[in-house]
Amino acid sequence: MKYYMYSIALLFLLTIASSFSVSFPEKLNRKAVFLDSIQPKDSILVDTLAVALKPFKTNVHASYYHDKFNGRRTASGQKFDNNKLTAAHKTLKFGTKVKVTNPKNQKSVIVTINDRGPFTKGREIDLSKKAFFEIAGSKYTGHIMVDLELVEE
Repeated sequence: MKYYMYSIALLFLLTIASSFSVSFPEKLNRKAVFLDSIQPKDSILVDTLAVALKPFKTNVHASYYHDKFNGRRTASGQKFDNNKLTAAHKTLKFGTKVKVTNPKNQKSVIVTINDRGPFTKGREIDLSKKAFFEIAGSKYTGHIMVDLELVEE
């Protein structure tokens, strides 16, 4: 009788345990299915957005903002932050996204125009420090030659 009760209790526990199933949240399941369906030839498209790049200017002079401008208001009214991907240009509209490429090392960054400038003769664009050093070949340079492309989403 004792073994009979144990076997009934074990059967009961197994029935309850089998009703629970381990599953991932719905977002993870969709992502896992999506990643499993990617073929090697399209794996490069996983993290890209569909944007069009329009060539704007090539071989132009770029520099970066001095730290003294950090926290000041830009011409667009936003607070300047050297740790964001922003830039100043004399003629482009505020909010325009520009892909800035260093042709020497092919590194590029997409910045948002939120200020006017640079006001130094011969310079085309002023980048935030973060944007500048992402594409600069050396941390010891203050200006580089770049190519500019307009990002059209």
